[in-house]
Amino acid sequence: MKNLSQQIASDLVTIGAVKFTPNAPIRFKSGILSPVYVDNRIIPYYTATWEKVIAQFIHVAKHNCEPFDVIAGIATGGIPHSAVLAYQLKAPSVYVRKEEKEHGLKNRVEGGDVSGKRVLLVEDMITTGGSSLSGVTSLRDSGATVTECVAIVSYNFPEAKTAFSEANMTLHTLTTFPVILAEAQELGLVTEQTANLITDWLSDPHGWANRQGL
Repeated sequence: MKNLSQQIASDLVTIGAVKFTPNAPIRFKSGILSPVYVDNRIIPYYTATWEKVIAQFIHVAKHNCEPFDVIAGIATGGIPHSAVLAYQLKAPSVYVRKEEKEHGLKNRVEGGDVSGKRVLLVEDMITTGGSSLSGVTSLRDSGATVTECVAIVSYNFPEAKTAFSEANMTLHTLTTFPVILAEAQELGLVTEQTANLITDWLSDPHGWANRQGL
């Protein structure tokens, strides 16, 4: 019997949220060239998978996180999950823009006042952690206390772990990319050669392109 982390990983591969592109690497916003891409934005379209994701978010929020007053989603990928999670837990919901608006109230934190509140942050994907921690800074600048983030997937990059630690943030993930890769291999969706190439990328994502002569 697979645990929920494995079930979610298997679902993500099956619905096509994980795209293996060893012959056409994709460049991330961070500059990293990658032989794989995770698009968790499609999860709400696949209701059975989304139900598992939300159920596990609820479990983690209730049993692994400190008490919180407000749930915040990082735009845009985290918003659907944070909104549903907040609804299910009967908690106030806000979201954090990627950047400050140039008009109106010029807020980054939208939906309500978080000053003096303890906020649980929700993300869909953690790569280097830059976007998430930028949102943490905005929430803290707005007077919130933020010490924990829940996310669907992390690549488990060392630099992300370091960044979260230095920001005094605890990261809880529903699954990790090594688990996803193992499930993809079990399903016969990646060859051993591709799996070895991706494992090499995971070990040193910044140096991978040079090692591949790209």
